[in-house]
Amino acid sequence: MHSESAQEPMDSKKIISLVEKIESLLPSGETKISQDIRENLKNLLEDHLHKLDLVTREEFDVQKEVLLKTRKKIEELEKKLSK
Repeated sequence: MHSESAQEPMDSKKIISLVEKIESLLPSGETKISQDIRENLKNLLEDHLHKLDLVTREEFDVQKEVLLKTRKKIEELEKKLSK
């Protein structure tokens, strides 16, 4: 996992906004160059997003619940040991 940073996490709305901004800078029309640039940009973004090691909200929530249950169990065991 990654350590916490001062930066905000990048959500899907920000990613879409970034792609739209980049697309607006590309030449308009269906030229071979603009198609190549779009395809390369898409591949580049996909590669970098995969490297971020992100999880879905559902996976995060499941792990959060597991952690809370584990923490509760540890606290119960610590109480038993301190008696």
